[in-house]
Amino acid sequence: MLDPADPHLVVHSRMLYFRWLPADPDAAAALLPPGLCARADHQVFMNQYVVDDDAQTSGVGAYSLTYLGVSLAGLDAPGGAVPAGWWTHYLCSEPQVRRYAAARGAPATDGRTRLTEHGGTLMTQTEVDGVPLIRVRVHVGETGHVVLNGHHRYLAARDGRLVSGVYPYVAEPVSPFEVESVDFLDRDHPVYPLRPANPLLITAGFYSPRASFAYPGGESAVAPPAAGRRAPGAQAGHQAPARRARSGRPSGS
Repeated sequence: MLDPADPHLVVHSRMLYFRWLPADPDAAAALLPPGLCARADHQVFMNQYVVDDDAQTSGVGAYSLTYLGVSLAGLDAPGGAVPAGWWTHYLCSEPQVRRYAAARGAPATDGRTRLTEHGGTLMTQTEVDGVPLIRVRVHVGETGHVVLNGHHRYLAARDGRLVSGVYPYVAEPVSPFEVESVDFLDRDHPVYPLRPANPLLITAGFYSPRASFAYPGGESAVAPPAAGRRAPGAQAGHQAPARRARSGRPSGS
């Protein structure tokens, strides 16, 4: 059994990470616990990735994962370039990873993520009990000399308090990269309030066939931001033309 206090390293996962503006900002913000506030633009984030082989990890084994949540006001990752996030859903294929994540406060449940790339098109699908839940279509190119690195910060609830984990990452992104469609397929599933607006507006994102990251050792308690504190205004995204109402381009990473 994995000790939740131990750090773990994952290398060369196949990863699609991006953020968007939701169709129902109030419904997305309602998924936050008391004391946390959504950003002014109510950004939603999602990470879909696959770890294909046990040898790519320090001990967690091969698995797939989709996690989603709401970006937070007044709480950023180190460096301030990426807003911190609250996990609302954490759909993981392997029981031992679910137990490890749940012990850290993640809302871990069963789910499987598939990433398939063919002819410059990446198709991703998140499934629960074999039923498709989220499907994404992305136009992707090749990796080059660019490397993304930095940190993500995620908050969770554990033992009645908020805890914060800082997750370092290094990724080799492809270019070009264009999210063509994002479909939430089950109106009755609790993830549905996070569905994107139409037309789709992507605020940031990347796909990397070689993304590495670490689960940090332990987590720290965190106090919510002071009342009345607000995040900066919405980042400018690239809105798709009306003829491609389900398309969007990323701005940033």
